[in-house]
Amino acid sequence: MSDAIAYERIGDIAVLKAQNPPVNALGQAVRIGLIEGMDRAEADGVRAVLIYGDGSTFFAGADIREFGKTPLEPYLPDVCNRIEAAPMLVVSALHGTALGGGLEVALATHYRVAVPAARVGLPEVLLGVLPGAGGTQRLPRVAGIEAALDIITTGRHVGAAEALELGVIDKLAEGDPREVGLAFVRELLADGAPRRPVSELPAPTPVDFDAIHEQVLRKGRGQISPATAVRAVQAATELPFFEGLACERALFRELMETDQRQGLIHAFFSERAVGKLPELVGVEPRPVSAIGVIGGGTMGAGIATAALLSGLRVALIEMTGEAAEAARGRIEGNLSGARKRGKISDAQYAALMGDALAVSTDYGALADADLVIEAVFESMDVKKEVFARLDAACKPGAVLATNTSYLDVNEIAAATTRPADVIGLHFFSPAHVMRLLEVVVADATAPDVVATGFALGKRLKKISVRAGVCDGFIGNRILATYRTCADHMVLDGASPYQIDKVLTGFGFAMGPFAVADLAGLDIGWATRKRKAATRDPRERVPTYADVLCEEGNFGQKTGAGYYIYEAGRRAGVPNPRVTALIEAERADRGITPRDFSDDEILRRYMAAMVNESARVVGEGIARRPLDVDMTLLFGYGFPRYYGGPLKWADIQGLDGLLADIRRFAEDDPWFWQPAPLLEQLVAEGRQFDDLNKAG
Repeated sequence: MSDAIAYERIGDIAVLKAQNPPVNALGQAVRIGLIEGMDRAEADGVRAVLIYGDGSTFFAGADIREFGKTPLEPYLPDVCNRIEAAPMLVVSALHGTALGGGLEVALATHYRVAVPAARVGLPEVLLGVLPGAGGTQRLPRVAGIEAALDIITTGRHVGAAEALELGVIDKLAEGDPREVGLAFVRELLADGAPRRPVSELPAPTPVDFDAIHEQVLRKGRGQISPATAVRAVQAATELPFFEGLACERALFRELMETDQRQGLIHAFFSERAVGKLPELVGVEPRPVSAIGVIGGGTMGAGIATAALLSGLRVALIEMTGEAAEAARGRIEGNLSGARKRGKISDAQYAALMGDALAVSTDYGALADADLVIEAVFESMDVKKEVFARLDAACKPGAVLATNTSYLDVNEIAAATTRPADVIGLHFFSPAHVMRLLEVVVADATAPDVVATGFALGKRLKKISVRAGVCDGFIGNRILATYRTCADHMVLDGASPYQIDKVLTGFGFAMGPFAVADLAGLDIGWATRKRKAATRDPRERVPTYADVLCEEGNFGQKTGAGYYIYEAGRRAGVPNPRVTALIEAERADRGITPRDFSDDEILRRYMAAMVNESARVVGEGIARRPLDVDMTLLFGYGFPRYYGGPLKWADIQGLDGLLADIRRFAEDDPWFWQPAPLLEQLVAEGRQFDDLNKAG
């Protein structure tokens, strides 16, 4: 037999133990072992078979080493069908996780027992496919249509107690999974329990699948795998079981050939690779158990909240006692939300708001802090003043971090006598919710300080991306470019509202102008004023947005910006004042507006994003294309199913994008200068993903 499955006979029971560490992934050796184990058990004439996993988990899912490769026999659907067809009783004992193919194997057994801490799920839609080994056919038969659709189309994990309630699991029992499983098998045999193949259970009653399909497609903002999974579940209600399996498999194969599957697989692997840096191999981070936060506004309070929820002690510094208490109130509100959602208990809430948090106006409260993050006003003079005070107040070896979004971290570090201890930790608001953290490495930043930044990000459950120093680092630098492209299209004839509609149709949750309203138009206004003195005269910068700000319209927080917002409503309606200002500026500049098709808007917007992303990688601000992709996915709402802008570019074809950029440059050679890296890759017939593999 395959070494991945151990066979043991205990009386009339055959025990198949998965032993494929670390997560008992369902690779080819495991699949072979399951087939061989079932054949041997049947030949031995046992009355029952128990399947369980050694180590920390049942089968946690597919073997990621096989992703993207030609499938090898035996295929998982055949393994599941072989298990289910066995003439003796087959039981699975679940612990850890039974996800994807793991749950499909469990559903192929006749009975299922689990320890209370176990979790199950079918997360295949998150990888751009659907359960392809019977999950869409068997789960509805045990859990019903509504629950099955929820589990399959969201990919969420389901706790053992809920799984028991839904009928996915037959029994919960504390203890070792092997002993729990054997006890349940003996109980079933003693009771004379019959074989109970899920395929022989009644098919669920059909529902209005067309309406559900449209609803799921709309909720997924264009992602097709959840909606396709709805059609597979529909087959479970309308076709005999094995015809339903064939339908499921056909839909699975269709999804395997889609661009979205490529994008989601890229996102899956990149998310795991982004924090693994060769330069940090063997570098130990500095210990961090207490942090300081300077500034208690929305950002500072969010950072403090994230730190508290991760078990760190926090000292927050504000300028006045009134501001300090306001900061405490913001943190209290954030933690109250976590308590309401069941993330923390009442006792944990009390502890976090008690001993774990201190607010003060005295920098002396930072004496014991291992790491301090400033989150004050985005002004170089203010930042330098804060860092000079931190230099004097903090203990030797404390990491001094700035949360600046744009400013030069080297210049900030120079305000201290210990630039090696200084790093950028750029959080995204709200910091206790948003998962992206840009770790900005300055020229003098010590390697163990970089390692400390990544260790903190991991503790805070962030996706940490290494960034070099430039205006805006990775994300905001690229944002400034594609937003400039949008501004140019508005000057030339498009409307902000058409552009927003095109980008939400592409898969963004919000378009760039709605995002600007949410963030506050005064932020962009301040940036434009900061850059005015060094701006190249060839650059086209619209002024209508400045006029909008001068009139006191900063977006959602003032009730009007590009959109007008009614009290209590986050969605707005187009602001006619914006249209009037744009038309006036076009007239002043002598621009005759033209029509833009939706396709042209999307192509220009994405070409600008890709071109600047290529510059960021080419200059080493981002070390790898995947660093850009993860930044845009987790910080800027780029649709995950495209994998990120550079994966999207690979799929679209770099030669076509470069040709478009050169064509756009005929009208605006200053803005549309092709990135040297993009030109190099096209000339060499390579893709961005080749650079990820090289790294």
